[in-house]
Amino acid sequence: MRIHFIAIGGSAMHNLAIALYKKGYQVTGSDDTIHDPSKSRLEKYGLLPQEFGWFPEKINEAVDIIILGMHAKLDNPELLRAQELGLKIYSYPEFLYEQSKDKTRVVIGGSHGKTTITSMILHVLNYHDREVDYMVGAQLTGFETMVHLTEVNEFIVLEGDEYLSSPIDRRPKFHLYEPNIALISGIAWDHINVFPTYDNYVEQFQIFTNSLVNGGILVFNEDDEAVNEVVGKATSSIKKYPYSIPEHFIENGTTYLDTPEGDLPLEIFGEHNLQNLAGAKWICQHMGIDEEDFYEAITTFKGADKRLEKIAESPSTVVFKDFAHSPSKVMATTKAVKDQYSERTVMACLELHTYSSLNADFLKEYKGALKYADKAVVFYSPHAVKIKKLDAVSKSQIEDAFERKDLIIYTNPEEFKDFLFSQNFDNSALLLMSSGNYGGLDFDEVKCLV
Repeated sequence: MRIHFIAIGGSAMHNLAIALYKKGYQVTGSDDTIHDPSKSRLEKYGLLPQEFGWFPEKINEAVDIIILGMHAKLDNPELLRAQELGLKIYSYPEFLYEQSKDKTRVVIGGSHGKTTITSMILHVLNYHDREVDYMVGAQLTGFETMVHLTEVNEFIVLEGDEYLSSPIDRRPKFHLYEPNIALISGIAWDHINVFPTYDNYVEQFQIFTNSLVNGGILVFNEDDEAVNEVVGKATSSIKKYPYSIPEHFIENGTTYLDTPEGDLPLEIFGEHNLQNLAGAKWICQHMGIDEEDFYEAITTFKGADKRLEKIAESPSTVVFKDFAHSPSKVMATTKAVKDQYSERTVMACLELHTYSSLNADFLKEYKGALKYADKAVVFYSPHAVKIKKLDAVSKSQIEDAFERKDLIIYTNPEEFKDFLFSQNFDNSALLLMSSGNYGGLDFDEVKCLV
């Protein structure tokens, strides 16, 4: 079968392309730009387009299936040609469902924590040599690709993103999977450009909950009020398993989990990560991993890529990089670092980079998001605001939104870097939160701060 990817360079798209190539499909693709690591990984498998751009002549009757990425626009020449020829066009979540119709589908959803929980589950299964198919949103230690598909594995574990499936399929991705087993980690309004109101956003999780197959299993975070409300309104006949933050304590900079097997030291920390761990444990148990085996494996879990990733440490200084950008993630991540390093000065640097975070109407959602930091810094680029065609935001608007009069705000990348490198980080924890790079900050240089 010949499969052509329109916008093959995306994180999920290029991983799916590699997975299908390894499964034996004939794979081609196009994109107008591809950056590393996608570029190098596609090149390794001979899947990197010879030249960038859109080439409708690549689309003909010899193509069996088109997989369409979100990066493509409605007027994409290759898409228009595929529609003209009447070819079958899938979004990648739609195609993943087609590949897993005969499997037990495990879908991890939630506004935050879904990548970490999916990573925990896969880590535990891999530790115990349990083979499963999967799709996860971060690169994991011990896993070559972020997507793995076979004909033989019983389970497939899918990270359930609530963002849209493709330019021509406006359904959230996690609506397409029809889970046998599902998890909801939390609900905190995000993607304001797609879900303009909180109620509209919550509705997507209600649809997801009702998409479970009859007799399915739903694991949910009972500490989250919105999640409890959604689960309480579920219309399908499902079994419900709540979880919450497990008993734990912190000693000498290490978090210990209180378990029937004794006090277990963890590589990870933070109440949100302990909550994630509790959810992952329920899922693993429903997949046949008993509690004792789960605890044995989870002690070696170091975290998902860019999720509270420790990039440098000395006896007096530690530096973390985190993907956090939405208000709930920023607050949870900052609190985790302060709880873990309560005797140190915590400096939290947040880049407002996404459409939602730079939207003047959404800024108020950041109220108190940096309250656990001893020093709080916000960086944003007015140029990025202009590119996203948003109304300009002022420093005073940001200061008012976060409700911190001592908030330090930078809009110039060089000035932010100069500030960062002028600080004394003795007895400190530095937390860098962004889905970008602060206008070109070299994180290898940051390591020199310790």
